[in-house]
Amino acid sequence: MAARSPHAQQLLRCSVQLLLAREELPAGLQLASPSQGALQLEVLPGAEDADVTVTDEYNTFSNAVKRCRSQKKENSVFSQRTDEASAAQYFQFYGCLSQQQNMMQDFVRTATYHRAIVQNYTDFTDKVVLDVGCGSGILSFFAVQAGARRVYAVEASSMAKYAELLVRSNNLSDKITVLAGKIEEISLPENVDVVISEPMGYMLFNERMLESYLHSKKWLKSNGMMFPTYSDIHLAPFSDEQLYMEHYSRANFWYQEWFYGVNLSSLRSAAVDEYLQQPVVDTFDVRILMAQTVKYTINFIEATEEDLHRVEIPFVFQMMQSGLIHGLAFWFDVAFVGSLVTVWLSTAPTEPLTHWYQVRCLLQTPLFAKEGETLSGKVLLVANKRSLVVCLKPQHHLSLSKSCAETRSGIDPKSITFLILKKIPYGCAPLFKNSAFHVLFVLPLRLMKMAAFGRV
Repeated sequence: MAARSPHAQQLLRCSVQLLLAREELPAGLQLASPSQGALQLEVLPGAEDADVTVTDEYNTFSNAVKRCRSQKKENSVFSQRTDEASAAQYFQFYGCLSQQQNMMQDFVRTATYHRAIVQNYTDFTDKVVLDVGCGSGILSFFAVQAGARRVYAVEASSMAKYAELLVRSNNLSDKITVLAGKIEEISLPENVDVVISEPMGYMLFNERMLESYLHSKKWLKSNGMMFPTYSDIHLAPFSDEQLYMEHYSRANFWYQEWFYGVNLSSLRSAAVDEYLQQPVVDTFDVRILMAQTVKYTINFIEATEEDLHRVEIPFVFQMMQSGLIHGLAFWFDVAFVGSLVTVWLSTAPTEPLTHWYQVRCLLQTPLFAKEGETLSGKVLLVANKRSLVVCLKPQHHLSLSKSCAETRSGIDPKSITFLILKKIPYGCAPLFKNSAFHVLFVLPLRLMKMAAFGRV
């Protein structure tokens, strides 16, 4: 190394702001001061190779950060629970402006969120807010309108760049910070007073974003608030002969015994099963409901991510009319509990229509019930890396005594219906089965949050 000139003997100091939380620092990298969030680099450059010395130091630090980020991503809660290809397609779907427009144009959804935030302005004034899955950032703008001092808008899809553009064009860069990434993987410089999000999917649980919403509580102060605060999912038996036959008759194609010389009839039974396995996302007249609803509540303040991995909803319905039960209908409500007012967003069939509609799951074999009898059983929701599996296990009790025939597993396989709420845009491959039953219902993401009206 060449001799150092006198003017090059003083230390060259620079401060590099870390984009990582303290617990994310790779081994061997220490903060200069426990009270600071920057790494202090001190370099004594030589007369000729000063640039080389500085570059080596930078590369070492940069590579360590990259390795740490890569390891953090691989070990994140999101990556552990979600199939990589599924996540890529999911975020591609929500990276489209057309999908954001569809949700923003849902007047009930957007107006209710605006009212819940603005009317509870005391909960936002001079507060720090976290917007989980911000999309276009519309909820972040509402928070600023309610007086928020700072909003961290987190978005994992390519929509983050559009949200950033909206923030700049509305001159709110000093109020809203857009963070591109998943809430499970990003870091915030401070804890927040309020978490806002729109994490609900079809039948509430679809898309599994509720888990990301609950995960965000790690940044919430002990006395912090969540908007929405809790949710009620409702279910009830329904009778709809036309709907059932509409799905059943789709299999008639496979009843042909001479299709270009080929007998297809051996596949008709399998085709009937497949068509009846499709859930129906639409709206309906409440008069088809045969009993009062059963309600299941999830408190987002108290619930954990693990609570949503397996949700069991027992039900006992007192039949209000006689007839065939063709399946169960589902919808949900969410409550925004503020200091000033509590605002409800409902997707019930008795309320104005939203882009969530309602969901109906058909039984493979309809059950006949008389007025005054009971229908009991449970709905079991089990999550996996690509979907949410919904298992319907109705046990029809006649006069509170007779029930369906039992097998070794304790439940008649014919009385079990399954629904998979997919987290990928396309494809209907069965993802869940065991020795007693197979997956029956599949709901692709192409049905999620679409604007088309009517049955899909």
